[in-house]
Amino acid sequence: MATRKDVIAAEYFQRYISLIKEDNVVKALKKNTKQFRKMLDSIPKRKIDYAYADGKWTIKQLLQHVIDAERVFAYRALTFSRKDATPLPGFDENQWADHAEAGRRRWTDLINEFKAVRKSTELLFESLTDDQLLTAGTAGNHPGNALAFGFICAGHALHHLRIVKERYL
Repeated sequence: MATRKDVIAAEYFQRYISLIKEDNVVKALKKNTKQFRKMLDSIPKRKIDYAYADGKWTIKQLLQHVIDAERVFAYRALTFSRKDATPLPGFDENQWADHAEAGRRRWTDLINEFKAVRKSTELLFESLTDDQLLTAGTAGNHPGNALAFGFICAGHALHHLRIVKERYL
């Protein structure tokens, strides 16, 4: 069974992967889903358009960023698992946030979108064999394997969950 010790990821992503204690990627995602949804449910309505400092994202923008990044990470895992050797580009999270227009979106729609995207991510990783999870490729000019991106999805969401608790609430 593929576990955390089998992860291949760029050094940059280790900060997310290290936040996850589970060795099984599906269990890590499911546990993280519960944690993240609980945090979303705890956010007072008056805080969703709040940014803790000038130039920082609002909670809506942060949630949109988590959704967008998860889609990218899941696509990378899917591409690698299908043994597609095409190098994948990086993405500029700030440019994406600037053009996402999260402020015009309804909070409930963002929450529902997160739930749908995360469920899709969970189903993807549940469907992958060990061989598929261990298949490596290149994204943003760095090597990685499909397995890594499951742990990155969970760790990235946990990273932002902690930021919301520490700086927004």
